Formats: sequence, structure tokens, C-alpha cells
Amino acid sequence: MRRLCPVTDRTPTADLAPREWGPQELADAYGYPEPAAGGSWLRANMVATLDGAAQHDGRSQPISSAADMRVFGTLRALSDVVVVGAETVRREGYRPARAREAFAARRAAAGQGPAPAIAVVSASLDLDFSAPLFTAPLTPTLVLTGAGAPADRTAAAREAGAEVVVAGDGAGVDPHRLVRELADRGLRRQLSEGGPRLLGMLVAAGVLDELCLTVSPTMTAGGAQRIAGGPEIPVPRRFELVSLLEEDGFLFSRYRRGGAGPE
Repeated sequence: MRRLCPVTDRTPTADLAPREWGPQELADAYGYPEPAAGGSWLRANMVATLDGAAQHDGRSQPISSAADMRVFGTLRALSDVVVVGAETVRREGYRPARAREAFAARRAAAGQGPAPAIAVVSASLDLDFSAPLFTAPLTPTLVLTGAGAPADRTAAAREAGAEVVVAGDGAGVDPHRLVRELADRGLRRQLSEGGPRLLGMLVAAGVLDELCLTVSPTMTAGGAQRIAGGPEIPVPRRFELVSLLEEDGFLFSRYRRGGAGPE
């Protein structure tokens, strides 16, 4: 990876010079910790501008970069499941995760399939079940919803080939049940790609173990959302810096929840 520099004090000084990182070296840098038996590790991957915007014109692509997309692809390649909110699926035109040859041997050694599953979080199930995300995935797409979800939309999801997972007693999803239901299916390396409402829900519930945040060297002004939305939590949650990388002015940070360890 061109001009990507580790800058934490955990890295030997000799490694601080800008240099090219290959996909395996990048995968090593972002490897998941090994959870205990039956446990899981939930990380989120988000991008934000210098003035805190998570989107421009409703999408994250305008504030991203080629380097950001390489990190994005690496994080997906390491995960068992990608968790994403329904609004992000609609806005970003989500498609199934694809198999990446560069990571095929690593995934096979970890007992993973060729590509992670996509898990869509939706209370209303207002989704296009004719889209390739549901009709042509390498790994069947999951839909996480509540027990009060509309019966006709639940039936439509199943008819399209999605696995419907009830992870809440009401209309919506309980974050703790979300994590547990996925782990119970062997999907322990969990990656959330937002959007802001979903990330805010995960943060408020205290289930987010790690945040991978790209800081884009851009400014948008306006009223764009931050990376996490929803109600304010009573006490700010503290996260600890694990690593910081840089390329072309973009910063790639990893933070872990204070005191977090594999569960």
C-alpha cells in the first residue's frame, strides 16, 4: 500500500518510513483478535471529513479515496459478516460481498467461506428483495429485524432467499441480540459499515468493540450527519487508540473500547 506509514509507538522506528504495503501486510495490521469460545468481536468502519461529516450528498463515496477503499476491502475480507442498516443499503446501492483472490487462502485457513455474509438491519423490511444483494449472493444475505416486523415483508424476504433473523421483541432490533444471534450462527468476526443511525445504536448499547475510522482531508460544511446518530448517551464512551496509518493525507485510525478484550 503506497505511502502508508504506521505511526504508533508500538512500531519499531525503522518501519516509520513511507513504503508500500501489500494486501497481506495490511490484513495482518487489521487482524481480528481471537474471541473466546462462543464470543464475538464487533468493529465498525466509517469515514468522516475534517469537519465531522460522514456523507456528502447522502453518500460516503465523495469523501473516500482509493486508499480508503483498500482498507474497506481488507476489513470485509477479514470478517464473517458485514452488518449494515437498511437506509445505507438503499442509498449506497449495496451489492453482495465478492470473493477476493488475495485473501482466499487466509479465509480458508480461518475456516471462512469465500466472502462474508451481508446482514441488513431493518424494522420495516422496506427493501428491494429483487436486488442482487438478495437474489445472487455468494453467501445468503441475512435480514435482522424485530418480532413485530410486517408479516408480508418477512415472507417476501424469505421468498427472495434471505435468512430472516428475529433479534428483537418489538418492531426493531436489540443490539445485544443482534451480536448474539450472529455469533450463534458462527459469524463471530463482525463488521458494521453503518450508517450513522445503526452505529449510534451500537455505541449506545455498549456492544461496539472497535472503531476503524478514516479521517478524510476534506471539508463539506452543510448539515451532513456525523458517523453516529441517535439519542445522546449519558456519559461519553472512552476508546483507546490502537494504530494510526496515513496515505495521501488520509488518516486510518483504529480505536478499541476502553478495557475491551475478546469475549
